[in-house]
Amino acid sequence: MSHSKTSTPPRSAGDPIFVVEPQAPHTHTLILLHGLGSNGEKFGTELLDTGVTSSGCKLTELLPGARFVFPTSKRRRSSTFRRSMLTQWFDIARLPDPSYRKEIQLDGLAESAVEILAILDDELKRVPAQNIILGGLSQGCSMSLAVLLSLEHPIGGYIGMSGYLTYQSDLEIAVAEDDFTDDPFSNDDDPAQQDPSVKAQTFERDLLSLSYLEEPTKERTSRLTPVFLGHGSIDEKVPCALGEAAAQVMRDSGYQVDWKCYENQGHWYKIPEEIDDVVNFIVSRVGWEVGAIKQSN
Repeated sequence: MSHSKTSTPPRSAGDPIFVVEPQAPHTHTLILLHGLGSNGEKFGTELLDTGVTSSGCKLTELLPGARFVFPTSKRRRSSTFRRSMLTQWFDIARLPDPSYRKEIQLDGLAESAVEILAILDDELKRVPAQNIILGGLSQGCSMSLAVLLSLEHPIGGYIGMSGYLTYQSDLEIAVAEDDFTDDPFSNDDDPAQQDPSVKAQTFERDLLSLSYLEEPTKERTSRLTPVFLGHGSIDEKVPCALGEAAAQVMRDSGYQVDWKCYENQGHWYKIPEEIDDVVNFIVSRVGWEVGAIKQSN
């Protein structure tokens, strides 16, 4: 099956954004980020060609009104692979242990967040926020999770596969803190600042070098965005325990999370089981109808 493909200029220097246009009038958008060393076209083509359900259906067939947007990250020097130039949303020193020398991730996280937020803003001009799903695979999952937590509004849904939370232990501590007594500028009496989703948002916006919100409230977070996280049980690159921990921290931050672990699956999405679960999530949690791609109420 052929896709209607376009490549649009990126928001900054780098490869084009790979877009698969809808087969029907455009009503919904999925923004999905590739993993380390891949690119938008490679990831998008493979996902849409091989990511079939148990009934043999592809996502483009089930979501004919959806526009699939696959950005490509900048090429950056890799600390893991002897300083070679790779497409990566942020640098990482040790794949199975993203907490190791985590400070080298910061520059890429901040730069990539600006690019992804610009893409999201562009899609918001086309469709309502509830008609957008953000997500990604592997490092693309990690990058998009950070962006999701930083948002000032919910979106339709989030789909992450084989990923983890950057600065996970730091975020966990920030969300669990009872007060802000160490911060001389915080208002300890403000219940809004004590909400876990606000704490998570504040942490992520600082991590991504985004502007501080003067009056943060849980209504101005993305906490109402339903989240799906899937992971292979024998993932050798990103241990399944990291994905499960990410799911728990997201729950602790006030999000509704569907977590799935797939037995005997490595560092990739499991076909057809995980694709079935993604489609079921889109229907049951996000509230879209497959086929007709109509928003359910």
